[in-house]
Amino acid sequence: MQTTSSGTMKAVHIHSQGGPEMLRFEDVPRPDPAAGEVLVRVHAAGVNPVDWKIREGLFGKILLPSVMGSDFSGIVEALGPEVTEFRTGDAVFGSVAGESGSYAEYALAPVSQIAAKPSELEHLRAAAVPIPGLTAWQALFDTARLQSGQRILIHAAAGGVGSFAVQFAKWKGAHVIGTASSRNADYVRNLGADQVIDYRSTPFEEEVRDVDVVLDTMGGETQERSWPTLRKGGILVSLVEPPSESKVAARGVRGVFMSEDSKRTDQLAQIAELIVTGCVQVHVETILPLRDARRAQELSQGGHARGKIVLAVESDPGMVL
Repeated sequence: MQTTSSGTMKAVHIHSQGGPEMLRFEDVPRPDPAAGEVLVRVHAAGVNPVDWKIREGLFGKILLPSVMGSDFSGIVEALGPEVTEFRTGDAVFGSVAGESGSYAEYALAPVSQIAAKPSELEHLRAAAVPIPGLTAWQALFDTARLQSGQRILIHAAAGGVGSFAVQFAKWKGAHVIGTASSRNADYVRNLGADQVIDYRSTPFEEEVRDVDVVLDTMGGETQERSWPTLRKGGILVSLVEPPSESKVAARGVRGVFMSEDSKRTDQLAQIAELIVTGCVQVHVETILPLRDARRAQELSQGGHARGKIVLAVESDPGMVL
């Protein structure tokens, strides 16, 4: 990332890794796009669990100081050398470059990680899509190879990834079982789940058997208790920790630990089409101004968000929900 002489911008910055008190809303240098990058004027930034995990150092040390955030929706402000895929003024959404951050008035994004934003998709909703949408899509279809008529158990079905996963699975024609709190049960049913299990009152492993796919968004005890729900030959896809090789071998199932590939902009465009045509809904539960990023990350870290949390960076008629 190159800094520029064109001035500064407001951004949510960290100078040290740690708790939410490390987040600072301050002026930072506005960057210039390098080859293969565009500079985006950010209208909205998505808040994901990976953001606060990076802040706390759970994924190791990062280059500091650093602007927080990954997902965004906005308008192309400037093009880096050799960029021909987009023009200034184009509406785009996706994920930032490795050293940039989306909790800012401007962000850098590789052309390999952005897609054209349909005019029917508001910036607030578009910013909520990239990481959770791609994660759910790739887990279900690239990794688990979910097919119509199969049965899938989705943990934390009311969360960011879970909300997309329930809808994608139902769109595919699967029988969908989701775990959620009683507060979120109706919400998950409205997403399309055929069965919702209150994880606080009912051990899901006593209610579920012979599923083809388990989507593990929790790890730990939840993953451990998920093995008996799988049919022989089924697959557990974990987004949080590698499945136990001994459990996989003993039960005659498969276990895969996967992470999202942000460069699949063809999939991002396909998800956007499903949203525009009404097949999939983007559920934004909380909208906060950029300066309130600390509160947004605290809500995300609390682990009980329904749908997505989004930061409004710049007002725009297209941001009206």
